[in-house]
Amino acid sequence: MHFPRLQDVNLEPLWEEWLNHKLAIKHALLFSELDGIKTAIVTDDTLSEALNHYSRLSLDYPINILDADSFERLNNKFLEIQTGSDFEEMATSTSDELIEVESDLLEFIRNSQDLLSSEESAPIIKLVNSLFFQALKKGVSDIHIETNEYKGEVRFRMDGALKKHLDLDKSITSLVISRIKVISNLDISEKRIPQDGRTQLSISGKNIDVRVSILPTYHGERVVMRILAQSEHIPTLESLGFRDNVTKSLYKLMQHAHGMILVTGPTGSGKSTTLHACLQHVATPDKNIITVEDPVEYNADNISQIQVNTKVGLTFSAGLRSILRQDPDIIMIGEMRDQETAEIGLRSALTGHLLLSTLHTNDATSALSRLMDMGIENFLISSTLLGVLAQRLARKLCVECKRADYLSPAHAHEAQVPEDRIFYHAEGCIHCDFTGYKGRQAIGEIFVVDDAVKEMMKDGFNDFEVREAMKKRGMKTISDELRDMMLEGTTSYEEAVRVGLMDG
Repeated sequence: MHFPRLQDVNLEPLWEEWLNHKLAIKHALLFSELDGIKTAIVTDDTLSEALNHYSRLSLDYPINILDADSFERLNNKFLEIQTGSDFEEMATSTSDELIEVESDLLEFIRNSQDLLSSEESAPIIKLVNSLFFQALKKGVSDIHIETNEYKGEVRFRMDGALKKHLDLDKSITSLVISRIKVISNLDISEKRIPQDGRTQLSISGKNIDVRVSILPTYHGERVVMRILAQSEHIPTLESLGFRDNVTKSLYKLMQHAHGMILVTGPTGSGKSTTLHACLQHVATPDKNIITVEDPVEYNADNISQIQVNTKVGLTFSAGLRSILRQDPDIIMIGEMRDQETAEIGLRSALTGHLLLSTLHTNDATSALSRLMDMGIENFLISSTLLGVLAQRLARKLCVECKRADYLSPAHAHEAQVPEDRIFYHAEGCIHCDFTGYKGRQAIGEIFVVDDAVKEMMKDGFNDFEVREAMKKRGMKTISDELRDMMLEGTTSYEEAVRVGLMDG
């Protein structure tokens, strides 16, 4: 038998729904269209096997022999399609293992006799899957499972605040924790020391990364699971809710070829998200962007990310040293934790790299004294620091149930707002899961280090004096932003106080 031969061609796969392509790929038989004609594709190495399988199919497609490289290329395209369809099947099949409504889950826990058999039993798997599903549905960032003296408790962190989800029997709690250990590849038998792990789940068609932390407490173990975002979920600065002046100033700073930009704020204020939003804004094929993070929270495709691993000596400073040999344009360090990291970072910013990092300070101007406390020379800070963004996340009132009312004169005086204005308070309804709040908005103050600031630093001004001078020059503080949110009716007085209305 003589078949036409094709050399160095880039064919597209022909995927027929009624054909068992999984079996055909296994027997090295592929399909494509040549000049509009459906054609079977084979290669010399596996010719007899492919023809054998072809003879069992009721097809009358012409057969072409492809060179090994072109066949491999087409085969890879088929495998990609197959993986996608397998994933869809898996996503639809998991719906049987989920309980979507909270009340049904409580009923299931109350009535299921098999829950106490083992962590591998179907009801326990169903319970854990349902917790993840409900967490995703509610937009939860962390799942807390705690063991108390007589019972266990599951709490969800929604919009930065913890809310009780359900109670569990104490014996069921230990099985749930064991199940979480199984899927995170942790040691089930070890209950005396903390353990950290990571797992990937496919729940109802969504692929999610979860970071797991297990800690032994007096009454038993407790688990905190952080649901990590994928690259397609990295928001833009505009969608985070920053005001135009903050966004424009930050984008302007990002245009510099070298220097250092810092984002400051307490834990959980969205600093990493802001940094990744900035990186996505400047990520182009002509730039080499490398990050050192602990942990890698956003899995971004267009930047190289290094995960800190202190067990093997890969610290922020060690990672940063290695990065500098990789010819980077932009570097992001997850956190300036010590003098060594800060020193290497600032020197790299001085030698022609744009460096982004985070610090733990309460406001933007405090970053100056924080860096000095770390032992960095004044001249190094003034010559490299481009600007500092201090940020917070404020919960927004639920538009369905917020309640209008006046503030008490004492509260109005404290907040420096008019007493005769109507403000809004949290009430709670089915739309906001009875919290009174739905969604969060990033607010920030941006402190740009210009010539005037450099003069102040040279004259020995402390950060309080610099802050007062910047306010006189028109810098909007976090307090001002919170006051504006209250006056707009976006947030409540209570939330503004919690976030930092009184910090000045």
